[in-house]
Amino acid sequence: MSPWQLIVGLGNPGSKYAFTRHNVGFMAVDMLAEKWGITWQEKSKFHGWVAQAQDIILLKPNTYMNHSGQAVQAMCHWCKILPRHVLVIYDDLDLPFGRLRLRKQGSAGGHNGMKSIIAHLGTQEFPRLRIGIGRPLVGDSAHYVLEEFNSEQKEKLPVILAQVVQVVELGSKQGLDQAMNGCNAWRLP
Repeated sequence: MSPWQLIVGLGNPGSKYAFTRHNVGFMAVDMLAEKWGITWQEKSKFHGWVAQAQDIILLKPNTYMNHSGQAVQAMCHWCKILPRHVLVIYDDLDLPFGRLRLRKQGSAGGHNGMKSIIAHLGTQEFPRLRIGIGRPLVGDSAHYVLEEFNSEQKEKLPVILAQVVQVVELGSKQGLDQAMNGCNAWRLP
């Protein structure tokens, strides 16, 4: 059985944010939905867009990043999903661009979407897959995450997202530990 019943991609709704660094979680679950041949439906009771696979639900909160926990809590409550069966995929400034890090649990690490989810679930004990976006060389991090990837990064992004899909599928079939081994050792070619 898959270690996760719910996979949440974090991002901000609307075309203004669609291709920004902060929306790489949305991009990842979009690629999963496409690979699995499932479509998104907006569900107001879950505060987001939902796509249902056989035994896994995908969720993109439409609450804006800082309130992502509302959507995750609503879905977990309605579907009786325990936090340890929730995988959250999101951007991370502290990882170099293209690096992936899968963990069983942990702190928010300064990420407001994760702070919201931890507050709403009342625990840090749920898996998370961080996608490295790197830090800006100069300027404000808050502005940086809301910018689109640069042209060089845009070229490499499909390879990174394809690896995220492989990690999720490996975890679904062989468990979280196997997925962590494959994910955390991976390097962008």
